[in-house]
Amino acid sequence: MLDRDSLFAHLRRRPDVEAPNLVAVDAADRLILDEAATALADAPTGTVAVIGDHYGALTLGAAVTHGATGIRVYQDPLTGELALARNAEAAGLTSCYRQCTLGQDLLAGAKVVVLQLPRSLSELTEIAEAIARYADRGVVVYAGGRNKHISTGMNDVLRRSFGSVRATLGRQKSRVLIASGPVAAAQPSFPVTEHIDDIGLDVVSYGAAFAGSALDIGTRCLLDFLPRVNPTANTAVDLGCGTGILAVSLARLLPDISVIATDQSAAAVASASATARANGVADRVSTLRDDVMSTLATDSCDVILCNPPFHVGAAVHTGIALKMFAEAGRVLRSGGEMWTVYNSHLGYRGRLQRLVGRTDVVGRNPKFTVTRSIA
Repeated sequence: MLDRDSLFAHLRRRPDVEAPNLVAVDAADRLILDEAATALADAPTGTVAVIGDHYGALTLGAAVTHGATGIRVYQDPLTGELALARNAEAAGLTSCYRQCTLGQDLLAGAKVVVLQLPRSLSELTEIAEAIARYADRGVVVYAGGRNKHISTGMNDVLRRSFGSVRATLGRQKSRVLIASGPVAAAQPSFPVTEHIDDIGLDVVSYGAAFAGSALDIGTRCLLDFLPRVNPTANTAVDLGCGTGILAVSLARLLPDISVIATDQSAAAVASASATARANGVADRVSTLRDDVMSTLATDSCDVILCNPPFHVGAAVHTGIALKMFAEAGRVLRSGGEMWTVYNSHLGYRGRLQRLVGRTDVVGRNPKFTVTRSIA
């Protein structure tokens, strides 16, 4: 019979970036499951919810160790969903869980919630409010993470939604916060809408959306170059769209263009869709939750806009950016153009030239470089 250690030894991160310094299971996963062990063993079928499971350790660990079934799972990144599905299939555990959105379907009647703490306080706020609003009144939340990513602000966020919050003893540089006694907020804090005078847009954001309703400085830099995008382009992609600022701005600039705003984050896609509606371009800006354009056809797009991340989860790593560049080279039509902004010290020009096409630096300041690549 499969035990937890055997399961964990075979978990993979794919389709997320895999590298020697990137793991599929960490000490926080193990500590969360250990702290929640009694509650998981006693939980009736269908009353366990898992949030933020990176690659399946929490969901499949609960299934293997405690025989839990009917587990409801929410993961904001699509790569997490896909990794869980692949790991579950390899372990013969596909029937133990189902994917849900963050809300009533995930949390109604939940008595135990296990959670990998997000790095963003906004994301944690939205999660905590959802648990307090929809879960069983006796719910207990086991929220863990690596010590270096846990802040006192997380305790404060949880205390706004729960009457009791306490921290466990640490182990292997990890800790778990245990919350109970849910107190539902009168009104959810998200989505948030802010008007950004500098660019004349109303930006809508859900908790997990990168940069929230603010204007990311890299995106701000790339916006200055949108007037130089091919004015005859028919189709464009905002790759890693976040709240959709680039997609909406391009649609307003070029009234005949259709833009796909795509991101692996469920919160980002929801935010971009709402931002498009708020600015009157929802008829020309569609959204797609995808793993780096994997479902888009080859040679199907005229323009790609990209402000790539330089981290994978909490680790500084360029793997996702390089995956984006490779897919851009596939999706762009011959003669299509990719506009990219990146931290200058990363020196992506050579990679873009190899993976996309001829690449010229069109702008640079002390922090950012903007390039134009032609497929």
